[in-house]
Amino acid sequence: MKFSFGKNWLSYSTKALGPNNILAARAAFNLLTRGIQLERARFLDIGFGQGLTLYLAAEAGAKVYGIDTDPICREALAATHRFFPSLPLPPTAIDSILNDEFVQQQQKNGGFDVVHSWGVLHHTGDMLRAFRNAAAVVKPEGFLIISVYNKHWTSPLWRAVKYSFNRIGRLMQEGIVLALYPVFYFRARSVSRMNRQITTRGMDVGHDLRDWLGGYPYEYALRTDVERAFNRLGLVMIRGDATQGFTGCNEFVFQKKNDSDTKTARPG
Repeated sequence: MKFSFGKNWLSYSTKALGPNNILAARAAFNLLTRGIQLERARFLDIGFGQGLTLYLAAEAGAKVYGIDTDPICREALAATHRFFPSLPLPPTAIDSILNDEFVQQQQKNGGFDVVHSWGVLHHTGDMLRAFRNAAAVVKPEGFLIISVYNKHWTSPLWRAVKYSFNRIGRLMQEGIVLALYPVFYFRARSVSRMNRQITTRGMDVGHDLRDWLGGYPYEYALRTDVERAFNRLGLVMIRGDATQGFTGCNEFVFQKKNDSDTKTARPG
């Protein structure tokens, strides 16, 4: 049974999301975006999921827009809205960063001051093209904030696990989740050093585990390879944080150059 990110996010938003998760997500978002002007900034979230990033960016004064390929994520976004009653429901589209027409339209619109994509580009099925298209919609001197799975000797093994997980029945999937839960629980607790329900960006362990097992297509890259890829696209890394677990995501904040010698990145 193919995994649905949208169903997992909807379950999280309706059953697990609470004030403590919001606080943890807000703290992580503020740390991630430190030094970046969000007030009145045009902000794109690629793969908005349950919508927390969109709400937090809007809360900081950004003009937000989100895209996701799973229509159920809009239901999750609406469910998350109860924690941000003073904000309007963020505008979104069911679309893909691999869609060249979307990229070209956003370029004509002037692009975005901040493009955010957390744990998404490596699930598109064409990560390098996703890199190019994400870079293409960043304004000159704008910022790109992403996380990408770290390449490790276990990565091909996890790819096989994820491929298999998406091709078995729901009961077998739940059996695997139950079997691996203790491992992920203790890892999350040791990494986050927070209470047992919360991981570092506000997620709870159970939904995070399903997201990890079901996340396919699945690609990965060394930190140095990601940096080089975006350097070639005219972006310079201003921050880069290595994953605290070898199978986790490396985090990056890039800024787009603004000089006459830098060619505009083209989609595709």
